[in-house]
Amino acid sequence: MERRPTSRDVAALAGVSQSTVSFVYTGRDGISEATRKRVLLAASELGYRPNLAARAMRTRRTGRLAVVIPVSALNPLSMLRGATAAAQETGYVVEVVSLPDDPIERAARVAEMVDARQHEGILSFTPLQVPEVTGEDAPTVLSVSEFDDEMHATGHLTDAQPIVLMMQRLVELGHRRFLHITGPLEYPAAVARRDAYLDTVERLGLESLGAIEGEWTGELGMAVVGSLSEEAPPFALIAANDYVAAGAIRAATLRGWSMPGDMSVTGWDDVGLSAFLVPSLTSVVQDRERLGDYSMRRLIAAVRGEEPPERPTGLQRIIWRESIGAPGA
Repeated sequence: MERRPTSRDVAALAGVSQSTVSFVYTGRDGISEATRKRVLLAASELGYRPNLAARAMRTRRTGRLAVVIPVSALNPLSMLRGATAAAQETGYVVEVVSLPDDPIERAARVAEMVDARQHEGILSFTPLQVPEVTGEDAPTVLSVSEFDDEMHATGHLTDAQPIVLMMQRLVELGHRRFLHITGPLEYPAAVARRDAYLDTVERLGLESLGAIEGEWTGELGMAVVGSLSEEAPPFALIAANDYVAAGAIRAATLRGWSMPGDMSVTGWDDVGLSAFLVPSLTSVVQDRERLGDYSMRRLIAAVRGEEPPERPTGLQRIIWRESIGAPGA
C-alpha cells in the first residue's frame, strides 16, 4: 500500500522546517508569501492533505470553511469555482451547503452550523441572520450580500456602466434612436440598467422608443421587435440579456430588417451561443469566478485576522461583435 505523504515530506521538498508547514496550514502570522506558496506547491506535487481532526484537537482550528447558498440559486457554479479554488490554495477544505429558501428556516440552519463549530469560517453570497457567538472556536461568518434572498444581484454585478459605454459607442457610430428592454424590475440590476439607459438618453439628447419591462426571455424580444412600426428603423436595441437579444434578432430577420443597418442590438451575460448568432452579438461578460475568489479571500483574511484583499475592478466587460454598426449600413 502506497505510503501517505506527511508534513515532513512537504517540508523536505519545500526546503523548510516541519513547523513552517504547520504554520502555513494553520494560518500563523510571520510566514512570507513566497514561503507559503512554496509549501503549498510542494504539498500539491506530493498530494499531501493535512489531518484536519488532529489539527482541530491541537489548535482549535478545523481547517474547514463553508460556502452557503440558497437552494434556488441560479447558476452559482462559477462563483463557487472561484471561492473553492481560493480556499484550497490557502490550505482549507471547503464544504458547499444548500440552505432553505425560507428566511426563517435558513436562519435556523445557519445557527446550527455556527453552534456546531465545525467550520472556521462561513461565506454567504446572500443576506444572513447570524446568531451572536462567543468563544475562541466560534466561526467567522461573512455575508457579502452580492445577492438578495431571491438571488437577485445587489452587489458588484449591478454596475450598469457597460450600458453607458455601449450607448456611447452606438452614438459615435451615428445612432440617435434607441429602445431598451429592461427585464423584470424587481431585479436591482434591471433597475440600475434602466436608469443608466434613461440618464444616457437625456444626457446625450437621444430619442427613446421606450423602456419596456418584461421577462428575461427570447419570446419577449420577438414580441417587442415584432410589434414595432415599419418606421422604427434605424434604431439601436439595448436588450436585458442575450436571450432577449436573440429573440429580437429573429424578429428583425423575419421582418426583413438588416442588422446592424436597420437594427443594432446589444445583450448581456455573453451566453455560449451569442458569438455564433447572425450577426454575432455584442454582450457583457461577468467574471463571477473572480468575484467568488475575492469573497473567499475576504473570509480567509477575517478568519486569520489579516488585512482584507483589495476590491477587484473590471468584473464586467463588453465583448464587441458584429451586432452593432452604423445606421443604414
